[in-house]
Amino acid sequence: MKYLIAGLGNIGEQYANTRHNVGFILLDYIAVEAGATFEDRRYGFVSKFRFKGRIFVLLKPSTFMNRSGRAINYWLKKEKIPVENLLVIVDDIALPFGTIRIRPGGGDGGHNGLQSISQILGTNDYARLRFGIGNGFPRGTQVNYVLGELTDEEKKLLPERAEKVNGAVKSLGVAGLERTMTLFNNK
Repeated sequence: MKYLIAGLGNIGEQYANTRHNVGFILLDYIAVEAGATFEDRRYGFVSKFRFKGRIFVLLKPSTFMNRSGRAINYWLKKEKIPVENLLVIVDDIALPFGTIRIRPGGGDGGHNGLQSISQILGTNDYARLRFGIGNGFPRGTQVNYVLGELTDEEKKLLPERAEKVNGAVKSLGVAGLERTMTLFNNK
């Protein structure tokens, strides 16, 4: 069994430690824990690792957030992975920092990355892990907040939360989506 785990973000140093790049940050953590490294490949940075007989393909699209669907579609086809084995990791301002919500599908919630993926794949029926980045910003400053760097407090919380995400990714492959949602949502 193969799984594509796509973490959304934007390439470039100016985005490296921003809240909007939490998908990239979390995939970096998962790769380090698995002893895997990313390679610059077509449409993204790709890494692979095995866990309990499953193969996990980690993808950080290089197409920028708003065109993430193109990279994900390419890697699903290249690796012959069905959409049912896709998990997209994305930031979510509606959740407190570090909160994890795993869902089997749904709308894009105004997230341009999810909108691109749904449009290109022709379906909203793919799993997503929403990672809360909070909404501690004054009205009208959402873009600055989302593209702003993580605070020292958020950086301190990140390793423990990243370990939860790592566990959820592995659980998806071993226990399935329903069981993973039960184990990791609201934790």
